[in-house]
Amino acid sequence: MALKLAFSPCPNDTFVFHALAHGLVKGAPPVEVTYADVDVTNTAAEQGEFDLVKVSYAALPWLLDDYELLPCGGALGRGCGPLVLTRQDGPQHLDGARVAVPGDRTTAYLLFRLWAQGQQPAAIDVVPFHEIMPAVAAGRYDAGLVIHEARFTYPRHGLTALVDLGEWWEGDTGLPIPLGAILAKRGTVDPAAATEWIRDSVRQAWANPAASRDYVLAHAQEMEQAVVDQHIGLYVNEFTEDLGAEGRKAIEALLGRATDAGLVPQISSSRATAWSS
Repeated sequence: MALKLAFSPCPNDTFVFHALAHGLVKGAPPVEVTYADVDVTNTAAEQGEFDLVKVSYAALPWLLDDYELLPCGGALGRGCGPLVLTRQDGPQHLDGARVAVPGDRTTAYLLFRLWAQGQQPAAIDVVPFHEIMPAVAAGRYDAGLVIHEARFTYPRHGLTALVDLGEWWEGDTGLPIPLGAILAKRGTVDPAAATEWIRDSVRQAWANPAASRDYVLAHAQEMEQAVVDQHIGLYVNEFTEDLGAEGRKAIEALLGRATDAGLVPQISSSRATAWSS
């Protein structure tokens, strides 16, 4: 029986999972792939819909009873944080502003809430990621929270960055930004085996980048090759192969701060061992 695997159509995910999705990983079972924005997978994972799933680290407090965090395949890094964008003549603070965000359990939004403490936006609306920059440019929102390839394309929309939340996080903590996590469903998937499948898929992607190119571009939402290459180069890094001690420390810092601020539920110590050990 095929495992149900869900990840986004973004280039970093299709690059990482190309080999696994195409039956090129020795010993791995066949997989049935669902492509969905991370805000969708965060919600679907809470319903137990997938065996392996890419979610936001910010969503872990709601998911770890049913899923186990894997130490590979996700997105952590430096210089890759979310941006808060405004028009050139936009606000310099968010008091009274209308803000578009890509999801209420995304890591981007959690970082935004940690950074924006003390500011009082008039409204926060969840908007599909691809609609945020055009909506801010058109004046429907005063600011927008964006991720991924928007780092490379926002000037085309006449927008400016009010804050780079990655720079803020790294400057405040000295740690990389934990963005997306890979989870395995408890009682359904052997986490040790799944870790090896995904690591093999990552290593194959690095060893032969051209093999996944058509697949990546087919799902890249009309991004040109240069932007796709920048996207992969930024978000697929040493943390994708293994979280390591620094990656685990970053996760602990993010969720610890969020818990202390009352933004996410407390995670039991037994569930937190995935990044604290």
